[in-house]
Amino acid sequence: MTLQEAQRLVDNWIKDNGVRYFNELTNMAILTEEVGEVARIISRQYGEQSFKESDKGKQLSDELADVLFVLICLANQTGINLTDALQKNLEKKTSRDSTRHKENEKLK
Repeated sequence: MTLQEAQRLVDNWIKDNGVRYFNELTNMAILTEEVGEVARIISRQYGEQSFKESDKGKQLSDELADVLFVLICLANQTGINLTDALQKNLEKKTSRDSTRHKENEKLK
């Protein structure tokens, strides 16, 4: 699936099942919540925290998909084409950081 297809699928899902998009501020708050859920799983799975009973059974893949879904909602409702945005962002990173990471002694 391409980013464009994902944006279209989410838009159709919102229209068919979600009634309408939540406003941008609400979606930003939801995105923050979802990123927090990703952080909780990573801190328990890869970090030093142990899982709480309420955390057991939660899947990182599902939480990352929740983040992606809300991110796509924000892009759709603000008129951002994520394919174009990602391409421009990669071009920016390439021109800005083409040697930076290779020269970073911490990464060797």
